Amino acid sequence: GRKPSGRRAGVSHAARPNVSRHHPLHVTLRMVDGLPSLRAEAIMRRLRGAFEQGKERFGMRLVHYSVQGNHVHCVAEAGGRRALSRGMRGLGIRVARAVNAVFERSGQVLADRYHARALTSPREVRNVLAYVLLNRSRHARHGTTSCDRASSGACFDGWVEPPKLPLAVVEE
Repeated sequence: GRKPSGRRAGVSHAARPNVSRHHPLHVTLRMVDGLPSLRAEAIMRRLRGAFEQGKERFGMRLVHYSVQGNHVHCVAEAGGRRALSRGMRGLGIRVARAVNAVFERSGQVLADRYHARALTSPREVRNVLAYVLLNRSRHARHGTTSCDRASSGACFDGWVEPPKLPLAVVEE
C-alpha cells in the first residue's frame, strides 16, 4: 500500500482552477480543531470588523459570508486566480488575528487552504446565496427561515420577502 503523506484529509493541494471575473465563487475557510465556536457574539463583532476591512482587497471582493461553529462560507468575486489568492490570504490573516485576540491565544487558526468553487450559472449563484445566507436555518430544530445573525443576510437586498432576524446569535 501507499505510505501516508502526513497531510490531513480535506482540501486538495492540486493546482487551483482558473478564476474568472465573470463568475462569483463559493469559498469555504475551515478552522483548526479545538477552537471554541466562532458564533459567540464577542468573536462575531471582531469577525464582522475583519470582513469589513478585508472585503475589497487585492482585486477580490467579499460579497457575503456566513460564520459557522468551525468554518466560514463566503461568496466572493475576483479578477483572477492571483487576486483571489491574495484577497483570501489577507482575509485569512484578519480572521486569524480576530480569533486569536478574542480567545487570547496564538498560533494557527486556519486548518488548511481555502476551498473555492466557481458559480457558472444563475441557478448556482441563487442556490449558493440561499445556502450561505440561510445556512443556520437549514440546521435549526424549528425549521425557521430566519436570517442568521452570524451572516451578512441582513445586508442582502435581493430577498423576495426578508427573513426575520433573530434577537441574538445562537452559540453552538
